[in-house]
Amino acid sequence: MAARSSASKLFSLTRGRFFSPASRTASGSCGGLTGKVDRFGGVTVNLAEVGLPADVSESLFSRLLQESLSQWKAEGKVAVWLRVPISLSRCAAAASTHGFTFHHAAHDQAVLALWLGDGESRLPGFATHQIGVAGAVVDESNGKVLVVQDRNKTKNAWKFPGGLSDPGENIGATAVREVLEETGVRSEFRSLLSIRQQHNHPGAFGMSDMYIICRLRPLTYDINFCTQECLRCEWLGLAELAKTDNTTPITSRVAKLLLHGLEQGFDKIDLTMEELPAVYSGMFYQLYHRQLPPTPKS
Repeated sequence: MAARSSASKLFSLTRGRFFSPASRTASGSCGGLTGKVDRFGGVTVNLAEVGLPADVSESLFSRLLQESLSQWKAEGKVAVWLRVPISLSRCAAAASTHGFTFHHAAHDQAVLALWLGDGESRLPGFATHQIGVAGAVVDESNGKVLVVQDRNKTKNAWKFPGGLSDPGENIGATAVREVLEETGVRSEFRSLLSIRQQHNHPGAFGMSDMYIICRLRPLTYDINFCTQECLRCEWLGLAELAKTDNTTPITSRVAKLLLHGLEQGFDKIDLTMEELPAVYSGMFYQLYHRQLPPTPKS
């Protein structure tokens, strides 16, 4: 999946493409605009921080930008990011005449980019996926699972409660949160069960969608579902969910997977999570995989 990159961060080179984790920067300036230069030759310019007059005109900004581009090209810079606050949107129009294109927009600013290096652009695209997470809360004592029917869907099919993952939120945390919000049932993350990938998703503005289903263990059992989101909510037998027509194909398939786990052991179906240190100092990531067999003692 494409990383959610931010043009405010600077480049690092990975697999021949420029990506943007935080990196060591230096202040770079020229006769026109001041930017931050990374060690791979990219420049990031935040128009909210360069001292432009609030009433700067398109023509004046265009001249400043032209001077800057000429200088940066002479210095061998390979790319430029422009962070444009909404109050200076006219500067985006001026930048477009110099070849800048929109990279992404969020909240009160847009980010434009221009590749100055040789050949095709190696700048990264912005995030292209959204992540939805559902929680299959399994009561192992009776083989039942928590399911809901969405109020706003055209078909009232049984499904696992879930929703979109928030930025910076782990998959398991999303599943636990969504289950609580929709059903009132508290639970804990146990494993990842399945991933669905769908492109050109109507609910993702035509982008790609990743839908992840997790196995959760219930901590409470009383249902107090959200009537704004759900039409119904029940503990339903996995065997019934696996064969009913009143569900979705993915829900039916995962119900069969859970039945297999109940009968043969969840270690046969679980992708468990382990947190490991990342190559970036002080950071960690979550790795999901089948459990390894225990190492024989020597």
